[in-house]
Amino acid sequence: MTKIEWVMQQVKSLIEQKQLAEGGRVPSVRQFSQQLGCSVSTVVEAYARLVSTGILESRIGAGYYVCKASTAGALLAEHPIKYSREVDPLWISRQSLDAHEDMLKPGCGWLPKEWMPEQSLRKALKMAAKSDSCFLLDYSIPYGHADLRRYIARKREIYDVTLNLKQILISDSATHSIDLIFRHLLKAGDTVIIDDPCYFNFRALIKEHGLNYIAVPYGKHGPDVDAFKLALQLKPKLYLTNSGIHNPTGAALSMQTAFEIAKLAEQSGLTIIEDDIFADFEYLHAPRYLTLLGLKQVIQIGSFTKTLSAAVRCGYIIAQETLIDQLIDLNIATHFNTSHLNAEIIYQALMDSSYVRHIEWVKKQLQKHMTDTVKKLALLGIHPVVMPKAGIFLWCELPAHIDAAELSKICLAKDVILAPGNSFSQAKNAGQFMRFNVAQCIDKKVFDMLQQSLNELQLQDAV
Repeated sequence: MTKIEWVMQQVKSLIEQKQLAEGGRVPSVRQFSQQLGCSVSTVVEAYARLVSTGILESRIGAGYYVCKASTAGALLAEHPIKYSREVDPLWISRQSLDAHEDMLKPGCGWLPKEWMPEQSLRKALKMAAKSDSCFLLDYSIPYGHADLRRYIARKREIYDVTLNLKQILISDSATHSIDLIFRHLLKAGDTVIIDDPCYFNFRALIKEHGLNYIAVPYGKHGPDVDAFKLALQLKPKLYLTNSGIHNPTGAALSMQTAFEIAKLAEQSGLTIIEDDIFADFEYLHAPRYLTLLGLKQVIQIGSFTKTLSAAVRCGYIIAQETLIDQLIDLNIATHFNTSHLNAEIIYQALMDSSYVRHIEWVKKQLQKHMTDTVKKLALLGIHPVVMPKAGIFLWCELPAHIDAAELSKICLAKDVILAPGNSFSQAKNAGQFMRFNVAQCIDKKVFDMLQQSLNELQLQDAV
């Protein structure tokens, strides 16, 4: 906590303790600085920030006063968030984003903030601040940050894919990328193929665009080829999937399955959107549809949210030049521009030599905690359907007669956020499954609360 924040907290405490009354005058800047033993400039800045947040008001020539309870009271009071509804694709996201610091989040889809490269980002922020003023003041060029696009192109060389800069568009996130692609290529009522189970936000986006979907079972080696063949009979426009590490199963696409799906897509003219967001967590790279089919039928998207920062939003789209050009027009019409500053911060962080070391450290930690989490879940009768080769997710089957949604609601009351299978799939047996994030399963309380909640459900069944 900085000195300014500390002074602000002192004022808030005085208000909460009723030592400063509503509408009452607060000590003068000089008086309060002497009382707290800090500089006048510190108190001036603290008071100014309290005015900005609506806790104090400044009266010219008369000093600072406590705002009325209708504003100050509402800002000072912290009310617990009550979030309860039937499990849907956004259930996990809403809970995880609303969660207070003390809540445990084994169901969320990101790394703990302690695992993120904070110092590298702070360094990148300083570098960005010293960069050309265009990053701070101007709109970006339509394609987005050129050096970041060069970096993305170089990274694709490991998949034997050669790109030019006009085949890459910088977006604000992977979700923003999918939204742009859906807007441009699809209309309400069109049909797409998704995996079953799949990342819950895919289904949420499909719903928002008024699309129909066919869910193809996704197993240890990828989508069920026979089911995929049947799905193609309904003339879908797109197939949306994860490349590399699959969310939520943690499975990796095999070469044989990838080849068969690519062949079917080529024969039917199906476009594949592959979300490459977990690429940096892989030890051995799974096959990519982009390698097998090229840009004629594949659009690849990604972002840096999982490995660098969820706060500095930045993603990308890789596609044919013609399509990128059309997406640029759509982006200008609906979004006008993407954040040039965010892209510069991400680029500077990626260029730092510590990034490679950070990724290697994260992968080792994930491998360790994957093993530990599997062992601890097994003691509760919870077992992975697939043992992932890498990544953060375990897709697990719960003990017989335990419903994932009910278990999630009981755990939520104990400040533990889970990811029930119902959010990832609408299959009849989806309630028997749960996704766990091994990086968020380090705290022993996760398993203690799971055990208590399982016991409660089993007791209810017995009654």
